[in-house]
Amino acid sequence: MTLLRIEALDVFHGASQVLRGLDLAVAGGEILCLMGRNGAGKTSLMRAIMGTLPRRAGRVLLDDTDISALPAHLVPRHGIAHVPQGRRLFAELTVAENLEIGEMVRHAGQRDFALSLFPVLGDRLGQQAGTLSGGEQTMLAIARAICAGPRVMLLDEPTEGLMPSAIATIRSALIRLRAEGVAVLLVEQRAEAVLAMADRVAFIAQGRIVAETPAEALRADRALIRRYVGLG
Repeated sequence: MTLLRIEALDVFHGASQVLRGLDLAVAGGEILCLMGRNGAGKTSLMRAIMGTLPRRAGRVLLDDTDISALPAHLVPRHGIAHVPQGRRLFAELTVAENLEIGEMVRHAGQRDFALSLFPVLGDRLGQQAGTLSGGEQTMLAIARAICAGPRVMLLDEPTEGLMPSAIATIRSALIRLRAEGVAVLLVEQRAEAVLAMADRVAFIAQGRIVAETPAEALRADRALIRRYVGLG
């Protein structure tokens, strides 16, 4: 069942149009990876869904309810969580305090679940977030989002620059979220990371979705990745 649907989305940065009639849908219990070259509109789509980038036209629907008119601060309360590129943690606060901020969004009581996905954070609850390793900071950003009990998770390049062990932990967490029925929309450029966990892949170019395919097909033939991302 489709949880998140984007219909005919137009978005501008000033006078420059960055999304052009974009359509996309993500089902519950699915990991959909969005791939494309730099500047194709991936991050703009994430921000438009969250309402932090104004939409000129089109709709964002959550479980068939139009949330397009919601102010940005209310979107997370309806069950969409966003882990942006760069993590955006509260570096001076502890791990526990960052998780508490996530819990405040919807009072979902998901902290124990989040810590079960990232056990290392349970050993760091009193540590300042800014002193964690890069991989641990990414885990914390994802765990904080999970604490809000989202039905939809948006993640922008979560494995960028991380060690293989951290990538494996994050991959396992996203697969677990999928098993819990969460719809996961993942921006990722690393083909190996995508093919290890995605159910479907959508390619974006010049602000439009230009191709969609089951991830299984890309494991056999990476021609679309080479065409739209430029990676083998």
